[in-house]
Amino acid sequence: MNRKGQIQMTKHIQPLAEVFGHLVDDQSPKAVRYRSRRLCPFNNKVPNCTKDKAKNPLGVCSVFHDGIPAITCPIRFREEWLITDDAASFFFGDGTPWSSLTEVRLNDAHGKSAGNIDVVLVAYDENGKIFDFGALEIQAVYISGNVRDPFEYYMKNPKAHAQMDWSTQSNYPRPDYLSSSRKRLAPQLLFKGGILHSWRKRTAVALNKSFFETLPPLKTVSKSKADISWLIYDLQLVKEDGQERFTLTKIDEVFTEFEPALAAITTSSPGNIDDFMNLLQEKLDEQLETPPNNKIIEKPF
Repeated sequence: MNRKGQIQMTKHIQPLAEVFGHLVDDQSPKAVRYRSRRLCPFNNKVPNCTKDKAKNPLGVCSVFHDGIPAITCPIRFREEWLITDDAASFFFGDGTPWSSLTEVRLNDAHGKSAGNIDVVLVAYDENGKIFDFGALEIQAVYISGNVRDPFEYYMKNPKAHAQMDWSTQSNYPRPDYLSSSRKRLAPQLLFKGGILHSWRKRTAVALNKSFFETLPPLKTVSKSKADISWLIYDLQLVKEDGQERFTLTKIDEVFTEFEPALAAITTSSPGNIDDFMNLLQEKLDEQLETPPNNKIIEKPF
C-alpha cells in the first residue's frame, strides 16, 4: 500500500503527524537524534523545542485530521523561512533590501501592549535606515482534546508506538478551527491589525489551508489594493535521501482589504430567532411549573 493509503488507514487511530519535526514512523538516525534531544528543526529561538514547557516540551508540530496534517505549532511555519519571502513580496517592491525581526511588541496610544507581532519585516536603504515595514502574523490551530497524553505515550517507545491505536482514548485530539479563529485570529486582527491599518501598513497572515477553508468567504481585491495577504500553506509529503517527510508548501495567496475581512471574521451568522424564542419559552414553562419551595413556620414564637 502506498504512503497515502497508510495515512488514510491511520487517520482515526494515530493522531500525531510530526513530532520534533519528523514523521512519527521515521526511525532514521536524524529523527532519533531530534527526538532524544528534543530539538526543533524549524528556526526556533533556541535549538530545542520550547512548546508548552521548556523542560518538558510538547514536541507535536502537526496532527492528523481526516488524514490531512494540520499545523498546531506556529514555529512549524518557519521552515526555511519561506513565509518571510512570501510576505516580503507583498510588502515591498522587487529588489528591496529587507530583514526580519521576531516577537516585536506593539503598543497602543496609551502605552499599553496590544500584543507581540510574530514577525516584522523591515525595508532599509543603503545606509541601513528603515523606510518601510510590514507585519507577518502566524496562525497555527488550537487543539481540542488532549494531545500531551498520546505524545507522552509515543515518546516512551517511538518505534513500537508509531502506529499506536489511540482511537478508543478519551479526549482524542482534533483541530479546533472555530476557537482558533474566534480566540486568536479575530483578536489579532482587531487589536494589532487595527493599529497597523491606521498607520497604513500591510499585514500578512500565514495559516494552514484547512484552517483558511473554515473561515467565512472573504471579498478579494487586487494585490495593489490589498491591506492583508492571506498566505495559505499545506504540508506535502516528499521523499529525500530515501526518507519521507512533510514540507511546508504555499498553496495559494488571497488578497483582501482590512475592514471587510475583519467584519466577515468577527460577525457571527445569526441562527433562527424562532428557535431561540422556543428555548426561552421552554425555560419559562419549566420555571412556572416548579412551585417555589416555601415552608410555613407555624407559631414561630
